[in-house]
Amino acid sequence: MEIPMGEHMAYDRAIVVFSPEGRLYQVEYARQAVEKATTTLGVVFKNGVTLIAAKSITELSVPASSEKIFKIDEHIGTATCGLIADSRVLIDFARVQAQINRITFNEPIEIKALVKEIGDRKQIFTQYAGIRPYGVSLLIAGTDGKPHLYETDPSGTVREWKAHVIGRGAEIGRKLLMKKYKEGMSKEEAIKLGIETLKTAKEKLIPKSIEIGIVEGGKFKILSTEETKKFLKAK
Repeated sequence: MEIPMGEHMAYDRAIVVFSPEGRLYQVEYARQAVEKATTTLGVVFKNGVTLIAAKSITELSVPASSEKIFKIDEHIGTATCGLIADSRVLIDFARVQAQINRITFNEPIEIKALVKEIGDRKQIFTQYAGIRPYGVSLLIAGTDGKPHLYETDPSGTVREWKAHVIGRGAEIGRKLLMKKYKEGMSKEEAIKLGIETLKTAKEKLIPKSIEIGIVEGGKFKILSTEETKKFLKAK
C-alpha cells in the first residue's frame, strides 16, 4: 500500500517513529552524509593497521584544519567520514572514555570496549525526540596483542573488518580491496593498497590532501606530510 505524501513526511521527520516498511529515515539520511564524504579506509596488516583518508582541500584553506585521522589513546586511532563537527564530538567522548579507564583500572582501554561505548552513544541518538543521529562513521584501529579494525556507522552498528572503505568511493573501493587484500601483508603493502584504493575512488593523490595513520607495536602515530609524500611517490 502506498503511503500518502503527508503521511510519508511524518515518518520522514520523526526520528523515533518507524515507517510501515520498518525504516528510520533520519538514520538513512545520516548514512547519506557519510556516503557523500571523501573516501576513508583501513587495512589490517601483519602486525598492525593503517588508516588512510582523503581530505577536501581548497586553494586557500590550511590543510591542518581539515583533519580526518585522530589519536584517541596511545594504542588507538580513528579515521572519520561524514560531518566533521559530529566526528569531533565523538572523538572527544572516546578520549574521555579512554582516560577514565586508565584512571580507574590503571591500564589502557580494550579496543572492543571503547568501540562499544561509541556505538552505544550513537544508538542513543537514534531513539530520542528532539535530537538527530550523528552524521558520521568512524574507522577505529588498535592493537591488543593483535590488530583490530572496527567501523561504527550512524545507527550505532559495530563491525570488525580486515579491510574496509567508507565514503563516496566505497563501492568501487570495496571491489578492489576484495580482489587484492591478503592476510599477513606488510605495512608497506597495506599502505600501497590503501593509496591504490583512493586512486580507484577518484580521490586526489597529493600529500596535503591525504592523511595516513598507523598503529603498530601498541603505538599509534600519524605520518607527517614528508612521510606521506614518500608513499605517494612509491605507489
